[in-house]
Amino acid sequence: MEIGIGLDWSLNLTWDEQAELSREAARLGYTSIWTPEGTGIDAFHLCSQRWAASRDVTPEGLDTGIAVSPVMYRSPVAFAMSGGTMSQLTGGRFHMGIGTGGVYRPRTRRTMGMPRVSALAMMRDYLITVRGLVAGEQADYQGDVVTLRGVKLGIEPAPRTPVYLGALGPEMLRLSGELADGACLNWCNPEQIAWSREKINEGAAKAGRDPAGIKMVEYIRVCVDDDVDTAKRAYARSTMGYALGQEVPTTKERTLGYRGHFERMGFTEELAELDRMRSAGESRDDVADAFSSDLLLNVGYYGQAKGAADAFGKLAKGLDVAIVRVVAARPTLESTLAVMRACRPSLVTEASG
Repeated sequence: MEIGIGLDWSLNLTWDEQAELSREAARLGYTSIWTPEGTGIDAFHLCSQRWAASRDVTPEGLDTGIAVSPVMYRSPVAFAMSGGTMSQLTGGRFHMGIGTGGVYRPRTRRTMGMPRVSALAMMRDYLITVRGLVAGEQADYQGDVVTLRGVKLGIEPAPRTPVYLGALGPEMLRLSGELADGACLNWCNPEQIAWSREKINEGAAKAGRDPAGIKMVEYIRVCVDDDVDTAKRAYARSTMGYALGQEVPTTKERTLGYRGHFERMGFTEELAELDRMRSAGESRDDVADAFSSDLLLNVGYYGQAKGAADAFGKLAKGLDVAIVRVVAARPTLESTLAVMRACRPSLVTEASG
């Protein structure tokens, strides 16, 4: 199992800090650096900067990856161009993850001016066309969402970029096994990882593919601080938008996306109680403090640094690439460095020993 580091926008890093943390990741023995993408800094540019900085420590640079970029922000051709350029620049050390984002929510589609679409059909169209383009193929394709006529990527040689699919539910996991180079998981416990592998293998079998070639990558969030209560609150706040959603969900929305994912793991009653707190006007901190340790430690770690490596290793069982997704307990660079050091690969290997 490879161990990467995940740094996101919540850390409020400057460009100089991004570069220094990339060098530190290489010094600590991480093999890759990953980022999610929203509507802020362009993730492809960020990966390029991080890779270049890591070359100050290791000549070939660390692998970089996006896990994941919502496809509503770019066309398949734009993904292929940007991902292909990154692959050419880094000598094949770039991994591109794509996902649905919140396209299953009507309000998200309204924000982006999108018609109602099938998220599964959309991701099938994107996987087929993007993977074909970065393989040097000419795209002649008509799907439910994507249509391309005679499009070919003008990068020689073909920049064969691995394309991973952000997947949580059974159908997306099967689709990743059928069509993607890997699956990007999130907020999973070891049982959910094993279940995900079963669904991926089902998709691979349907397509006649070797499931061993389909990578499973996951963010595992870690927050460390000597004050455990401070670490718990910061970690819980990072969990809220996923487990609960930005707004109290409808009955249907509770079955979809991350909310459906957490409910499949057995937290339906707890999340319903937290929804009642939100509906009653409780503060964000009060809701965060009400998250149970059972839920939080089921999918990540908060606490003192000495326990982080062991917990991370146990949560990562079954993955090909386990990513330490940093949650800073305090708004300081030192809080980020504390997580990176607490979960450095040598400590995880020793703890898993």
